[in-house]
Amino acid sequence: MVKIRDIVGYLEHVAPLAYQEDYDNAGLIIGDPSVPVEGVLTCLDITELVLNEAKERNCNLIIAHHPIIFRPMTSLNGRNHTERCIIYAIKQQIAIYTLHTNLDNVSWGVNRKMAQVLGLHNLSVLLPKPGTLSQLTTFVPQSATDHVLRALYKAGAGYIGDYIYDHVATSAAGFKKPTAMAMTHPVVDKKLEKVEESKVEVVFPVHLESSVLRALQAAHPCREAVYYVHALKNTDVGVGSGMVGELFQSISSQAFLEYLKAKMQLTCVRHTAPIARPIKRVAVCGGSGSFLVHAALLKQVDALVTSDMRYHDFFKAEDQILLVDVGHYESEVGTKALIRTLLSEKFVNIAVLECSTVTNPVHYF
Repeated sequence: MVKIRDIVGYLEHVAPLAYQEDYDNAGLIIGDPSVPVEGVLTCLDITELVLNEAKERNCNLIIAHHPIIFRPMTSLNGRNHTERCIIYAIKQQIAIYTLHTNLDNVSWGVNRKMAQVLGLHNLSVLLPKPGTLSQLTTFVPQSATDHVLRALYKAGAGYIGDYIYDHVATSAAGFKKPTAMAMTHPVVDKKLEKVEESKVEVVFPVHLESSVLRALQAAHPCREAVYYVHALKNTDVGVGSGMVGELFQSISSQAFLEYLKAKMQLTCVRHTAPIARPIKRVAVCGGSGSFLVHAALLKQVDALVTSDMRYHDFFKAEDQILLVDVGHYESEVGTKALIRTLLSEKFVNIAVLECSTVTNPVHYF
């Protein structure tokens, strides 16, 4: 029987909470992790209509993109939309889990979905997130090196994207006692055995440090493994904001705007003046992406598609890039299907449904 904690554990494995921004509040907002899951409803926003839909469709777990609670609350008495939703969810025993900026920042998440809708290829993260990698250095008897490396790989170390990054160097500087005791204060024992050691170095995501060190201690042949960990300035190219890709053929600014409206099913867009050169290289960012204009310029992008652009943000284009604001809801609405597909493939014995309620608070006349 699948429980809420099972789904939470899987989601936090593929979209770690460590990747959310400091201001965010992703995670299990409401609900008991030990409760069995009857059905899951995926949505963009939590509204009273969405909660009613979940109740009617026998879903006791909602996976939303936008958190219903962002800041500390001092009271809960139904005075506003947020409080009414929370009270209803608690009364109806509907759990709420949110995947927000952590889903934005993983390479398979919101921005990849947006890029796929536009038919982009050669995809890469636009602005990699700093502070996500550490390096473990340890010393292992050569005979146990492969065993320890396999354990570290299994714990998530050694990988950046789809590639394995490690370094193993041979040294003869290691000593051990002929007993089963750990190599503690070896100078007091005159019967020392010199062993060939390997210096093993692997990178790992910072949020996996505890599990990586547990794996090291469990696999290392000595009672106490010698190691040190330090933060890397390198960025994980698979984690960060926005995504860059290419159209299969270059088109004019006007043709790109028409293409964009058709692909994303938009009624209107806000944009800067067309640029002289053709549009080939395109950056996308679901939600508010005005902070990425400079990064897009550095990456020599022809167009940036995002939302929530303020009046003065459009001046940042400097006639070098086409900036397009498609609307916040419109840029992220594909998230519902993204999460539904992800969970349906993993949990085949429970119903995972996509919310049919349109939660866009913005209307166009």
